[in-house]
Amino acid sequence: MKKTTSFLASALILAAFAGCKKADADTVITVGATPEPHAAILNLVAEDLSKDGYTLKVIEFTDYVTPNEAVESGEIDANYFQHLPYMDSFNKEKGYHLVSFAGIHIEPLAVYSKRYSDLAGIPDGATVAIPNDPTNEGRALLLLQSAGLIELEDKASLTAVPSDITKNAKNLKFREIEAATLPRVLADVDAAVINGNYALPAGLNASKDGLFVEGADSPYVNVLCTKDGKQDSAKLKALAAAVQSQKVKDYIAETYGNGEVVAVF
Repeated sequence: MKKTTSFLASALILAAFAGCKKADADTVITVGATPEPHAAILNLVAEDLSKDGYTLKVIEFTDYVTPNEAVESGEIDANYFQHLPYMDSFNKEKGYHLVSFAGIHIEPLAVYSKRYSDLAGIPDGATVAIPNDPTNEGRALLLLQSAGLIELEDKASLTAVPSDITKNAKNLKFREIEAATLPRVLADVDAAVINGNYALPAGLNASKDGLFVEGADSPYVNVLCTKDGKQDSAKLKALAAAVQSQKVKDYIAETYGNGEVVAVF
């Protein structure tokens, strides 16, 4: 009888523990993000989510690969740092199953320089640093083409690389560098094409410092991303609603009023 009672008690304890773990998994939302504006926006809505019974944990990353690996492996629930073309390219390259469950904002890409105040001043043979990751490299080259500095093959798209350049009147040289490193090498090159989420923490303002800025109608919407099959969970729906709120829209307008970040919802 004592053994039976002990077994039942142990079973109840284990069941209660399993129930707590499941409850935690259902109410804790772990999201990976690059610091600005992504992590800043997420931290803004943490209190709102807590009122709905959710605990938001924001993990900051400084690269574009690790947060996707963490979502695919299930280490974190979601991430917020990338645009749709990059996510699609990552899925294709890695065989991953990442999906968007909310579009939030656009960060215009821009050409920056510490040495020259306009595009005309960039000399013959200048060195231009560009992101080396899929889609952002092509996006940078397309921006330079729009600026009139180069011409690409007619078929060139987000997969464009320097070898796709057909006309380079200024004989520009390109350094393909990890996106996160671009602000740090800006002083060592003649110009650099930098993503907004790395330009902002470095004190670069696209509207004030950019020599040429991507239009506000850019299709590169930054999204909340998760692994396929999780996007309809209650907690991720709550996260999407919190981030796509008037509070966040007002924050973006007040904090990035010069067009460095543009809400799309």
